[in-house]
Amino acid sequence: MAKGPVLFDLEGDTSERPSVADAPAVQDLPQGDAPQGQAMQIAARLAARKPSLLTRLFWGLAGAVLAALVSLAAWRFITDLMTRYPLLGMAMTVLMSAFLLVCALVALRELAAFGRLGRLDGLRHSATVTLASGDLKAARDVTDRLVGLYKGREDTRWGRERLAELRGDQLDAAGLLALAETELLSPLDNAAQREVEAAARQVATVTALVPLALADVVAALTSNLRMIRRIAEIYGGRSGFFGSWRLTRAVLSHLVATGAVAVGDDMLEPILGGSLLGKLSRRFGEGMVNGALTARVGVAAIEVCRPLPFTAVKRPKVRSIIAQSLGGLFSKANAKG
Repeated sequence: MAKGPVLFDLEGDTSERPSVADAPAVQDLPQGDAPQGQAMQIAARLAARKPSLLTRLFWGLAGAVLAALVSLAAWRFITDLMTRYPLLGMAMTVLMSAFLLVCALVALRELAAFGRLGRLDGLRHSATVTLASGDLKAARDVTDRLVGLYKGREDTRWGRERLAELRGDQLDAAGLLALAETELLSPLDNAAQREVEAAARQVATVTALVPLALADVVAALTSNLRMIRRIAEIYGGRSGFFGSWRLTRAVLSHLVATGAVAVGDDMLEPILGGSLLGKLSRRFGEGMVNGALTARVGVAAIEVCRPLPFTAVKRPKVRSIIAQSLGGLFSKANAKG
């Protein structure tokens, strides 16, 4: 068998030989083959989906019937126990009373959580109206309410002292609210941004490393729930379970309605560059996109939970958060590759 290069002599007219210029262009991969962040998109649509009237009626009646059956069964059990064994019946009565008391306290906590979230909404609405009208008296009222919201918190003590020292020099509503935003909310904005970066990093890592079906959807949904709850706590709107779920639905419904839970062409450009995403493994690419979408959800949650709109302080940029949170993951994975 001959070794070395093999030469083929093409006979005939050289003009009929194939040319490289005539070769068809290499087609890019179809858009459906590129990572789209399916876990985050599914989680967002599940959380933002509003149940129909028939579904709400069904679950409401089912809950009422179940509560009635459990109450009647518990009442009959306790009365029978009191008749047969009075001492055990008394002990069970005390236990049931304590359980009902705890349930009442949990319900009160949930109502208080809704009240705190409503307080943030009211402050933001008042600040928006005040900025539009330029009323200095209304701006002072908003500032007093903002100081009262963070009264007793050690992480805002320095900002409250600075605001009390400098507020007398402000002669217009925009300047006073800008001072309050800069001195009081800037440290909270930084803390909220760190929460968003941590959540984006966690979602990207879990999606890239966990191959189980629907596990990435559960991880994305729970991480976003935790992130939104922590952001609300940072801004003074500590919420319970139902309050967190309602806040999450509000944030994700807004993103789904505006089409923000879609992959933009430049979403990962700060860390991946132009077409590098198509060269990654699909699993790792899905993790990066899910992390980027989580950062977008976090920025929307900051805007929803913040008691003042962004005016003097710049709104957090999704691109910078992506670069901070996912840049390290990409460099490590690239080095291993």
